[in-house]
Amino acid sequence: MNATSSMSSIGREAVRWSILLSILMIVAGVLAITAPAAAGTAVTIIVGVMLIFSGVAHFAFGWETRDVGGMVWEMLLGVLYVVVGVYLLSHVAAGLTSLTLALAVYLFLEAVLEFVLSFQFRPLPGSGWLLVDGVVTLILAIAIWKTWPSNTPWVIGTIVGVSMLFSGITRLALSLSARDVVGKLPS
Repeated sequence: MNATSSMSSIGREAVRWSILLSILMIVAGVLAITAPAAAGTAVTIIVGVMLIFSGVAHFAFGWETRDVGGMVWEMLLGVLYVVVGVYLLSHVAAGLTSLTLALAVYLFLEAVLEFVLSFQFRPLPGSGWLLVDGVVTLILAIAIWKTWPSNTPWVIGTIVGVSMLFSGITRLALSLSARDVVGKLPS
């Protein structure tokens, strides 16, 4: 087996796995959209666990640096991460409500940045899409803000589901294109 056929074989296998991952992302996205409360709860739990792991990482890094100022700062950050993570895990509904509000603030700030970028890149072709993206993002932020906290059960799960669905579709399209390119390689 020569190097070209080996690369071709590796490429075909990678594309197959990428297509499988794409399909799984699409299915997960559809499930999250159809069961947004469960998806939102899952996201809250995942964020809580990630915060706890991050807190432990801060403790470890602080301990390894042994620099008094750095160690104290890392330990304080570690405590903050662990406390917030434990709170999210022990109060999932309140955590989901907080994450929903944080999402609205995040989307608002993202919209502002997209507006700024669209004006900075105005002379470039396609820069209008940044403005459109900013408008849509701002509308989402305002919609979440105006209906918060009554929207808490469905917002996070729906948005994560839509994101996974479109990421899966995009990845599938790219994987199918890659499959065509890899298929043209010599065997």
